[in-house]
Amino acid sequence: MNIINKKIELADGRVIEIETGKLAKQADGSAVVKMGGTMLLATVCAAKEVKEGTDFMPLTVDYKEKFYSAGRFPGGFMKREGKSSDYEILISRLIDRPIRPLWPDDFHLEVFVNVTLISAENDIQPDALAGLAASCALATSDLPFGGPISEVRVCRIDGKFVINPNFSEMAKADIDLMVAATEENIMMVEGEMKEVSEHDMLEAIKFAHEEIKKHCRVQKELMKELGTDVKRDYPHDDEDEELRKAVHEFCYDKCYALAKSAKPKHEREDGFAAIKEEFIATLPEPANEAEKEEYAKKLWMVERYYHNEEKEAMRNMILDEGIRLDGRVCDQVRPIWCEVDYLPCAHGSAIFTRGETQSLASVTLGTKMDMKETDEVLIQEDQQLVLHYNFPPFDRIRYP
Repeated sequence: MNIINKKIELADGRVIEIETGKLAKQADGSAVVKMGGTMLLATVCAAKEVKEGTDFMPLTVDYKEKFYSAGRFPGGFMKREGKSSDYEILISRLIDRPIRPLWPDDFHLEVFVNVTLISAENDIQPDALAGLAASCALATSDLPFGGPISEVRVCRIDGKFVINPNFSEMAKADIDLMVAATEENIMMVEGEMKEVSEHDMLEAIKFAHEEIKKHCRVQKELMKELGTDVKRDYPHDDEDEELRKAVHEFCYDKCYALAKSAKPKHEREDGFAAIKEEFIATLPEPANEAEKEEYAKKLWMVERYYHNEEKEAMRNMILDEGIRLDGRVCDQVRPIWCEVDYLPCAHGSAIFTRGETQSLASVTLGTKMDMKETDEVLIQEDQQLVLHYNFPPFDRIRYP
């Protein structure tokens, strides 16, 4: 076994260990990240071929916490782990957000990143290590990932910034941020603060980024030792520069004019679709089977090229003229109206509308019997406030 170990020392003397080459050797990349008694196993697997019709990055990220990691049984009648909890889904998103933008635009192979908590020390928060673990797995693979990245929790406790504090320290924190970044750029910030200044928030982000830079440098050393700093080739999109130029000449000015027209959302969407169809109508119809195949290929390219023109027209209008799609200037807020007690039988309700975005909210008051019991691997508590968010699909039905 070619086992490689790397260490990252935090300012307070705690150590994060990275190990690869021992577990999950059949995966395209794998790594174990350890801090104290907490261990995360991260793996990455990628398909060999692109699924037909795929024009996006089919990335799946899954974070799971095993109850055995803390020597516990799951609660409830069935003593078996089930679907992902809200907590695990949120951590999966913390991993997904910083890594998703860092792939080549034409990389369409299916990729699955799996991070599993396999050992859990009671006072160590594993979510702060999950992004680093995922990046380490990607670093040990030959996939063309544009990282490495890392992710840390930065808190201000008793006036001092602390990286990845323990559970027991969190009660004193007035800043609690999760920051993800490459060595060069901040990729994601999420968290909560107790009415701190913008200056203090920026200082916390800078403090976190300095720590993340160390993590990225260690991963780059790991890549060199493994030889994974040289990435695999992959199936690239077919290109037709003549067709790209034709799409630009026919569509760009029309897209710009429509973007600037400040039409309502649905009218604007119909207009953009019509511009694309107008261009497709200029293409010569296929005369035989061979030409049909070539025509279908061209239509696929037109979809990509037109999307880029539409995006570029919107972007340039906003940056060059300071005008948004609905006609507002950049410092102008959408019209807002609100109404309370809209639902007569709910304990409380309100409608909030801003522009074309609308939210119907309700509140239900309960007793201690109605409190939600949280039974995670390391978190067991009752929740007084439970928030449910739904995004019903009645905006508009769209057909391909």
